[in-house]
This record gives sequence, structure tokens and C-alpha cells, in this order.
Amino acid sequence: MMEKSLRKIFRETFESQNNERAFYAPGRVNLIGEHTDYNGGHVFPCALNIGTYAIAENRQDRLFRVTSLNFKEIGIIEFSLDDLSYNKEHDWANYPKGVIKEFADKGIAINQGMNILYYGNIPNGAGLSSSASIELVTAVLVNELSRAGVDMIEMVKMSQHAENEYIGVKSGIMDQFAIGLGKDESAVLLNCQTLEYHYSPLELDDAVLVIANTNKRRTLADSKYNERRSECDRALLQLQSVLEIQSLGDLSKEEFLKHQHLITNETDRKRAKHAVYENLRTLKAVQLLKEGNVAGFGQLMNESHESLRYDYEVTGKELDSMVEASWKEPGVIGSRMTGAGFGGCTVSIVKKDYVSSFLENAGKAYEAETNLTPDFYVVEVGNGAREIFDI
Repeated sequence: MMEKSLRKIFRETFESQNNERAFYAPGRVNLIGEHTDYNGGHVFPCALNIGTYAIAENRQDRLFRVTSLNFKEIGIIEFSLDDLSYNKEHDWANYPKGVIKEFADKGIAINQGMNILYYGNIPNGAGLSSSASIELVTAVLVNELSRAGVDMIEMVKMSQHAENEYIGVKSGIMDQFAIGLGKDESAVLLNCQTLEYHYSPLELDDAVLVIANTNKRRTLADSKYNERRSECDRALLQLQSVLEIQSLGDLSKEEFLKHQHLITNETDRKRAKHAVYENLRTLKAVQLLKEGNVAGFGQLMNESHESLRYDYEVTGKELDSMVEASWKEPGVIGSRMTGAGFGGCTVSIVKKDYVSSFLENAGKAYEAETNLTPDFYVVEVGNGAREIFDI
């Protein structure tokens, strides 16, 4: 239904003659393994049933004309294949433009421009990867309309590179990977150092995933993200003076405890501790889930939040308030912040029979503490970025 209405708006906006095609890329939530991706560790995300839609068609010239229903006030943004440089005035459109430039920089022939209409039902700035969703839906549509034949893992890498170098956010590869290669009813355990991955059925027994948007905008997330990355890089460099390791994800707990004194800055040491311990927590959590120990998985989610709060210091009052309110509710198996931090979302595993009371009570407790009204999403796990067709 949504796809048909978007097609109608597309035709009206671009005076199209029904040649358009439809594409979709999900958002993602990371269940455990936060700030481990750029530290060479493991993550455990899944793709969601909310995401970014794009309706697109080829043009006969070299112009791209793009618009988003999420930023109606900006209108249509226009740029040419002959100038794909970053332009601050192009606002959100720099995300798709950066991906288009990746194709061009790799010598993949895009010989004509495109009209593209975007619409996302991921809350902007909530930490569910609306930016990576835009990047991947753009990569897939450009790949298909240009008949470029690029495989998904390469498009994932290109999208991450665009975010790192074109946008300037030094993110790891998790967001793009989960969105590009998500699988229905499964989460993916990804080794961010090697890109080795396997799917793990997300069997939560009588429980569901509930995402809570704190509605605290992640105003510090990008700058602090880059800062945390630098802190971890410094710690790694000092450890490498003695240890032959490529990343913090290579360390066992015992090795870290033995050599942590090499990290001379106390703050850097705390950041490294989180990266090492969170990686090990993630591997243990996935094993517990395989064994059907959902309660054990939930406990490790709780421990993850505590580490992000005290060692990595990326939570803040709003995320802590939401998680603490969640922990107090019956039927909650585990709850933690998810994403870069400093606002955005939490993810909780909640028993189905308690979802209604959880939404009401945790919402009230959070609002009383912060004067902010949260939004809740009871989500399902879906497939990755792809072209979609009318049913």
C-alpha cells in the first residue's frame, strides 16, 4: 500500500511516465556489541521492518534530481554527474550523493542521471541507522538502474566509505552490513575485522523486541563517536608496543588485564576495556541464545549498558533513565542503549504478555524523569536492502 502511494507521489513530482522502480533498505538495531565494530570486534545486529523506500527512474541527461518526503521543506535537490563534490547546501542529499560518487570513483559507468524520491519511517537521529539505510537503498537502486552488477558486500563497503570519507563520520561497517545483508527472523554475528559472518535464528520464545526512542536528539553522537575512535586507536597503539595484535578485538580478558598498564591515559584505558569486554560479551551472548538461554542473553545486554555508561561514557541521562525504567518492569528480560549513544534508542527484550504494561509504565517513568515523551516500536526482524515489486 505504501509503495503504491509513493509511486503516485513520484509520478506527480517528476511527471514520470510509469517507468519507475521501487527499492527498500531497512533500519537496523544492534542487540549487543556496541562500539566494537571499529575496534575489530564482533557485533550482533538485525535488520528491521522499518526503513527507507526509494522510487527511481533513469533520466536522459546527466542530472540527478532527488527529494525526500521526510524533508519536504527542502524540495528537490539537483546535482550533476559532472560535479559530485560535497555541498553543505545539499543537506541530507549528501548521503546518496556520496554513494553515487563511490560508483563513479571506482570507474563503474553511470551514464545518465536519475529522478529519486525517498521516504523513511525510521526516526531521524534515533540511532537506528537512517543514514546507512539511505546509503544502501541508493547503492542498490544505482546498481540496478545502471546494470552495474556490483555485489552486496562491495556495496556495503562503498556505503561505509562514503560515510567515513564523504560525510566525515568514522563509523565501523556494522550499520551498512546489517542493512545490506539482513535476513528475516535472524540476527547476524559479524567479525568486523575479517567480515566473516553467520546468521543466528533470533528465537526469543515468548518475547519480542521493543525499541524505545528517547526523543533526545543525538546532538553529540558524531563528534563524540570520532573522539572515542581516537581514544581506542591510541590505546591500541600503546598495546602494540608489546603485543602482536591488529585490533582491540584480538585480546582476551586475561591479556588485557596483564597489559593494560601500557595504556598510560586512564580514559583511553577505560575505552579499551569496554571494547575488549564488550567483544567477549557478544560472543558469549550469541552462544547463550543458541542454547536457548534468553535470560542469560538479557543479562549480558544489561551488563553491556553498564559498560557503555561507566567505561565508554556514551549514554547520558535520557538513555540511562529509559534503561533503568525498563529494568524495573516485570517481563523485561534485558535492556540496553543501542547505537552511537548520547540520545537515540534503547532495545529491550520483553515477554509478550507484559508488552502493554511495559509501554505504559516505562513510558510514564521515563517522562517523569526527563520531561520527554518516548516513542515505542514493537519491531519484527526483516530482510536486507533490495528491489521491491508490487504484489
